Amino acid sequence: MPRKPRVFVVGGAYHVYCRAGRGERPFADEQAAALFVETLARVKAEHGLTILAWCLMPNHYHLVVRSGELPLWRSMRLVQGRFTKALNRRDRVLGPLWQGRYKSRMIEDPAYLMQAIAYVHLNPVTAGMTADPASHRWSGHRQVLGRERRGLVDVDESLLIFSGRRTSARRAYLTVLGQGREAAWKGALPGGLPWWRRVAADDEELRRDPTRPAMDWLGVTHRPAPPKVDAKEVARTVARLLGVSVTTLRGRRRGAELGRVRELVMLVGVETCGLKVKDLAAVIGRDPGSASRLYGQATTRRREVPGYAALAQGAVEALQRHERVRDDAQ
Repeated sequence: MPRKPRVFVVGGAYHVYCRAGRGERPFADEQAAALFVETLARVKAEHGLTILAWCLMPNHYHLVVRSGELPLWRSMRLVQGRFTKALNRRDRVLGPLWQGRYKSRMIEDPAYLMQAIAYVHLNPVTAGMTADPASHRWSGHRQVLGRERRGLVDVDESLLIFSGRRTSARRAYLTVLGQGREAAWKGALPGGLPWWRRVAADDEELRRDPTRPAMDWLGVTHRPAPPKVDAKEVARTVARLLGVSVTTLRGRRRGAELGRVRELVMLVGVETCGLKVKDLAAVIGRDPGSASRLYGQATTRRREVPGYAALAQGAVEALQRHERVRDDAQ
């Protein structure tokens, strides 16, 4: 029986869960747990994920994430695949680590989203590993409370679920956490959680906000079709837009401004045109690893630098104009 397609909503909040197979307890090993956190942090930067809560248990993980522009399945496949390869290489074993593909459920109700964050951070308490979630190293609880300054959680984004001001948000978070200790959902498996209960597929589609951009499990979006261009044309268009020659772009010269041009080529090429990293890497004169890092930097810059998203959109529109002219000439 074929797998049920996943419905993906750009910017949607998801509870994500997956359990290790073959009797493994990978996260009982602190080195392996740190490797997973490092892997997740890299994919988060590359794909523009927002992490609202996370927790590693000995044989499974829980996340509450807000997706970026890329389909969530790509991000999670990359996290699980990279971690498995690294762990198998370290332990000199072969074969799959996980029981299967990750499980997820989109959370649209704000009250359920608060409960999901609390549920994830209460997992060690529920399992009897500790009485205080703050004593569990592998979770985002202490970061949400402000006891750790750096980590996976986007603290402001997480706290905004609870309130508009930091102090009241933390107070509300602790209140929901306290309620969760007595709630029926505290010890439930994901399938029994109130935000996870199955609904008819037709009902789920009808409840979605039609004004929000959406993708299905294959990454097919309701936005206009991407420009049908190759990596060379993306590089030429971005270089022309920013006043740089393609020869310079491919050359060995470095510098902040030239780096930003290369970043924009990667961003537009991967996200808008669906091109492969290795093909784009070749046209900007970089190896695939460096090109992937440039792409990650571009997604960060788009979130943090005013006007950067508009610049990327300008490059996309230039590619679309080129495509129309080319089609009219044929």
